[in-house]
This record gives sequence, structure tokens and C-alpha cells, in this order.
Amino acid sequence: MQHEVTKRQSLLKEDGSLREPGYSKRYLQLYDRKHIQVPAIRIKEWDYYYVGNDRFGIALTVADNGYMGLDSISLLTFAEEGPWEKTTSSIDLMPMGKKNLPYTTYEGDAKSKGKRHFISFENRGDTRKLSFYMERFHSKKAIEGDVTLYCPDTESMVIATPFEDDEKAFYYNQKINCMPAEGLVKYDGKEYRFNAEDSFGVLDWGRGVWTKVNTWFWSSASGRLTEENGLIDGVPPKPVGSGHEKGVESAFGWNLGYGFGDTSAASENMIFFEGKAHKLGNVRFHIPARQGMEVNDDDIGGEDFMAPWRMTDDEGRLEVDFVPIIDRASKTDVKIISSNQHQVFGRCSGKAVLDDGRTIQVRDFMCFAEKVKNEW
Repeated sequence: MQHEVTKRQSLLKEDGSLREPGYSKRYLQLYDRKHIQVPAIRIKEWDYYYVGNDRFGIALTVADNGYMGLDSISLLTFAEEGPWEKTTSSIDLMPMGKKNLPYTTYEGDAKSKGKRHFISFENRGDTRKLSFYMERFHSKKAIEGDVTLYCPDTESMVIATPFEDDEKAFYYNQKINCMPAEGLVKYDGKEYRFNAEDSFGVLDWGRGVWTKVNTWFWSSASGRLTEENGLIDGVPPKPVGSGHEKGVESAFGWNLGYGFGDTSAASENMIFFEGKAHKLGNVRFHIPARQGMEVNDDDIGGEDFMAPWRMTDDEGRLEVDFVPIIDRASKTDVKIISSNQHQVFGRCSGKAVLDDGRTIQVRDFMCFAEKVKNEW
């Protein structure tokens, strides 16, 4: 069952529970932090952007997780001679809403700063400007960047997910894929330039109240089909016309995920093509096990994250092989709080079937897939 929310309404009932669990293709249910009926220390809010192409990418996070605030910058390169990644984060205690993250994805800015860094997400309607600076990003060297995302009027993935064991817990999430990107990042004397014809961004906008222990799977792809990497019903895509590189022509991607909450109303799985969202049911990530180990969906430990994966759905509409390039792994454990994250970047080859029956075939299409376990 895939229940679609079709009317604009308040996200929460008066008692703080979700009004209508399900998915939509645009932001319809209205989030308001004041309607949440739990202590502020339990509320989790974040804006996460990833911008990338076949050669390099950046990830930027501003999060207010109640007891902990997080500003984070990542730089990744996917060069064959040696993939490389670095993530540096700044943590502040007990923000509990002081970061003033916006209540909607359509307006409002997210800005955060410390003594040696700042991150700014400015929403200008048809564009989003991402600006950042960190003095001691890595090896005492600074990183800085300004990137513009172009925001055509496209469909996206929006989902309201309850939790079975806590009626006041919920996750409200919007993923906006396939935003053409252009801009410049500077680090260690090198320049990383994004061009709108081959660089794209995704926004992961999350708001909610979580239960203590959760494991999730997530994969995201945003790119452009070309003669080199894709076919549409067996035919190469038409070349993108001059001046249209900032639009939706031949833009393709997906959002896949599962593993937490009560998803009986709907999953978050969608394929995106030329601005339209195509709904999938349930998906599975088939992560191989290390020799002599077992893989458990609820835990992390037995996986061989750098071996080839597969991702499939339950209706035969998605079958892709995922070949990893680099694992952006992070593990922390401070007793009452722990996190084990594996965000793996690589290339996918396979097929995706749209709602109208057209088959998209991709070859070496850049994406990431992750498995994360948090006790928070």
C-alpha cells in the first residue's frame, strides 16, 4: 500500500501525533515546531546538501538535534588514482531550537557559525546559494566555497513516517533531487568547479522526534542521462540543447530508503526523471558480508561495504548493481550516544522502470548508498 497525501494541512494533530502518515510529491503537510508535544531535547532538525559530479563532491550539514548541534563539511574526490575524503565537524551542546532552521523547504534560510567556520544556505526561490568556510578543515588548511543550485519546479519525495512504539515520535522528510549546480570550492591550492551541465545537488530536509535506537538505509542519485551513461527504452537520450543545462532535460535520479519507523502507509522510494517523480514500493539493499560474517539489517558489523552491492525493489522495477569507490565511514560512542555510519559513494548500472512503463537503463551512474545506526 502506498498512501498519497493530497491536501494541505497541519502535519500534527493537537496531541502531537501525525495527522496523516504517507507520501506526497510536494510539500503539503505543514511542519511547526510549536505543535510538537515532547521536550525540546528530543526534537531533531537538519538540512543536508550533497553536491557532486563524476569527479568530486561536497556535503554540508546544519543540524539541531536537541542535545547537540552539528555543523559539518565534507570534501570527496573520486579520482581513479586514489579516491579521498575528509569530513570536519563542529559540535555545540544543547541548541534545542536555537539554530532556527526553517519550517519549510520553500522559504527561509539556514545559517550557522562558530569561531573558525560558517555555513549558510540561502533560499531564493528559484535558486539556493550554499556558502561555507572552515579555517582548519584538514592539516591546518582552510576550505571555502560558494555554490548555486538551480531549482526548477519539479516533483520531489516528501514523507511523514510514524513510529509504532511512540505515538509522539515521527519523521517528516523531503528530498529534492536533481538540482543543477554551479560554483567553486577551494582547498589546499586546488579548485573544484561545479558546472550545471554535469553537477547536481540534493537536499535532505529532516524534521521530527525519533525513538532511541534506529538503523536506516538510504541511497540518492542525481545526474543527467547522456549517450555515454543511459538509454531510454533502448534509445540514447537526446543531447541537451544549449542554454537548457540549468533545467530538467534528461535529469535522472532516485531516492531509496527504509529501516526505521512504521512504513505501512508508504515508503520513501521514488525515481525522478525530467522533473517528475515515479513511485516505487519497497526496496532492499543487498550488502555482501565479510568472510565468515553475517549481515543484520538492525546492526552494523558484518558488511563488506567496499564489495559490489545490489539494490532491488519488490515489483521488478528497479535492479541496479552498485560498485563502491569510497566509504565515508564514521563511528562515535560516548556511552549514552553512539553512531555508526557508512556512506558509500560509487557507480550504479542497471534499470529503473517509470510509472508509464518506460525503462531507463544506466551505466556507471554516480550515486551514494549508506547504512547508518544511531543510538540518540
